[in-house]
Amino acid sequence: MSEDQFMGNLYQRFPVTVEKGKGSHVWDIDGKEYIDCMGGYGVALVGHQNERVVKAIKEQVDKIITVHSSLYNKTREEFLKLLIQLAPKGLTQVHLNNSGAEAVEAAMKFARKFTGKKGMVAMKGSYHGKSFGALSLTFNPKYKKAFEPLVEKVSFASYGDIESLREVIDEDTAFVILEPIQGESGIIVPPEGFLQDVRKLCDEKGILLIFDEIQAGLGRTGRLWACQHWNTFPDIMCLAKGIAGGVPMGATLVRPDILASISKGEHSSTFGGNPLSCAAGTASLKALTEDGLIENSEKMGKIFREGLEKLKEKHPIIREVRGKGLMIGVEMKFEVRDILMNLIKEGVLMLYSGRNILRILPPLVISEEDIAKVLQSLDSVLVKEEEKRNAQG
Repeated sequence: MSEDQFMGNLYQRFPVTVEKGKGSHVWDIDGKEYIDCMGGYGVALVGHQNERVVKAIKEQVDKIITVHSSLYNKTREEFLKLLIQLAPKGLTQVHLNNSGAEAVEAAMKFARKFTGKKGMVAMKGSYHGKSFGALSLTFNPKYKKAFEPLVEKVSFASYGDIESLREVIDEDTAFVILEPIQGESGIIVPPEGFLQDVRKLCDEKGILLIFDEIQAGLGRTGRLWACQHWNTFPDIMCLAKGIAGGVPMGATLVRPDILASISKGEHSSTFGGNPLSCAAGTASLKALTEDGLIENSEKMGKIFREGLEKLKEKHPIIREVRGKGLMIGVEMKFEVRDILMNLIKEGVLMLYSGRNILRILPPLVISEEDIAKVLQSLDSVLVKEEEKRNAQG
């Protein structure tokens, strides 16, 4: 693949050259069709070539592509109104940026300025991005070691353990950040009551609570916001990935008193809130809320997980199936690289989380028929994998 000579060795790459996509399917340059359970790491949320998104982008391109936020723009205004209408209660203002890492960086700055405190607490197993600030809040040492020293005063608590959190916070803690469902570390769903306990503890101690819903938000889990599963809401929420139907966009939603603490010029983004992303963003939010995608995520996710549980009964190689909606992890007893490569041969694209977990993040438009095919393909790949392992003794 000639891209490699220009891009260096930065990505774990799969031998597929994608040419086009539609819904939950993509096609390579030879015309081979794949069911896409990768979804661009969760970006293809409303489906490839979503009609609303394509139409909105085409219409916006004919008007103007870039309008800096020092000027006003009606496309941006329309997007902001819709986003805030859908946002969790109290989050009535927003900083628009271009990616998940940027959404997190903004949240860090806003929280520290508002509280006047410096301490930051994230969770073990967390993933918040790879820019310096976001990386400081990301747990896995393999991402961080070569780049230290990072931002100081970060502590990590055990995810799902309120006592562990209680131990690491102090009077200088500005915020606690967590993913309502952890993505990168293997689709880890918190124990019942944990998010509520964290909210309560933050309220008691005057600490801001930040939810990173970059992967779990926007209908992915069968609710518009993952935190709705536990009826618990943050002071700041970070969004990105599928928010603009595949066009780069990030958003940091905040309580207005928090944003009021930031002076003009203390934080900005040249591309943030550009009309192209905003037009696509409005179309994506409408697709999610008006075209039944959130309901489909819940329904198809249930069918998918039930099918995977049946495979678990048949294949001892599967340790656990977990997740909500169409955010699913399948933990294996062995590394999954060969399974992923063999699924490609079967016409299925899937992700990994760590070395032994399959991560499934398909577009929310996926059908029952597609899910049946994916389960069938995974079944036959696992049969071969077990035969190979048995032969090796």
